[in-house]
Amino acid sequence: MESFSLILAIVVVTALAFDFTNGFHDTANAMATTISTGALRPKVAVAMSAVLNLVGAFLSVEVANTISKGLVDEAGIRPEVIFAALVGAILWNLLTWLVGLPSSSSHALMGGLIGATVASAGFGAVHGDVLVTKVLIPAIAAPLVAGLAAMFATRLTYRMGRNADGKASEKGYRAGQIASAGLVSLAHGTNDAQKTMGIITLALVAGGTLAPDSDPPMWVILSAGIAIALGTYLGGWRIIRTMGKGLTDLQPQQGFAAQTSAATVILASSHLGFSLSTTHSVSGSVMGAGLGRKGGVVRWSTATRMFVAWGLTLPAAALVAALAEWVCGFGAWGTAVVAVFLIASSAAIWKISRREVIDHTNVNDHETPDAEPSGVVTQAMAAVTPPPAGTVSEELAATIPAPNDPASPARTSV
Repeated sequence: MESFSLILAIVVVTALAFDFTNGFHDTANAMATTISTGALRPKVAVAMSAVLNLVGAFLSVEVANTISKGLVDEAGIRPEVIFAALVGAILWNLLTWLVGLPSSSSHALMGGLIGATVASAGFGAVHGDVLVTKVLIPAIAAPLVAGLAAMFATRLTYRMGRNADGKASEKGYRAGQIASAGLVSLAHGTNDAQKTMGIITLALVAGGTLAPDSDPPMWVILSAGIAIALGTYLGGWRIIRTMGKGLTDLQPQQGFAAQTSAATVILASSHLGFSLSTTHSVSGSVMGAGLGRKGGVVRWSTATRMFVAWGLTLPAAALVAALAEWVCGFGAWGTAVVAVFLIASSAAIWKISRREVIDHTNVNDHETPDAEPSGVVTQAMAAVTPPPAGTVSEELAATIPAPNDPASPARTSV
């Protein structure tokens, strides 16, 4: 009984550690655009996001129930399986944070849980219908829906404000952006904090501490909310830089449209119990807002790297979790080996990150990437688009001599 209690305690602590990484990994979802446009100072932004993440954790348990009751068969799960799942999720979170890629913490957790469960109890222990309807379909639909909504919202915003005073309009949109960022933080708490609640509840059921089909106890809700709030306050500045500056350049109008669209999608999914990726939703809305402004661009080289990370998240976390479960299967010493590996790997990643420190003091110090090669469509549009009235191209201006230039040819009288 003592060894079982120990492994259960290890699982709970590891789950809260994952929740902490989820917080700083996904801070960018709520606050990247607000920070990049200057609507809020970086430290104020993350503090506000942390508080609202904590509040959001108490608003619903639908997503937690999807994970603890629906995704895998509770009867075939041991605490060691959940520990292995968390190892896969944490390592993927840390690796993508190191390179500044906004991948999905939610899908890392789902992939880890699936991989460890398959390694322990076989494919039959995974509920495929729940995986497809509440994880995979939302993963594809969320960025598309949020992106289209943000693109149209951006166009509507600029159209409605085209006759408004520039400075007053920008100030108003900054205020709206702060409100919408708070809404995204609240939505993030209702969705992502619940994933850890679901994992801990599943561990308690597997260990016999809770009856099957139980809702998360209050102490689980509180601890998960605090862990994600602390992680959110820490920052996650690498991903904030990518989301706020590396993907596209946003103005306050675009930031407001992007965050409002993302928050709507996330809150709707939380109500329906979909284990949605807030990262996918916000990234899609940021790209949609970038395309919605006339002259706006999306840096597709960065977006492509992000898409690749999205595609690798589930299988990569599943593979690491399956290997961890295999090692844990050797007994207590195997679990100890996995725990030491997790701690050592996390420390190594943190040490590597210190080579280039990114924090609240330099998160907006971003050099714009070189222009990407223009495609055929872009070149064709540039060729047929007349220059704005009253302007002359630099090349043409360079060929016109100045009136008093001694080197200019003599004028011919007519």
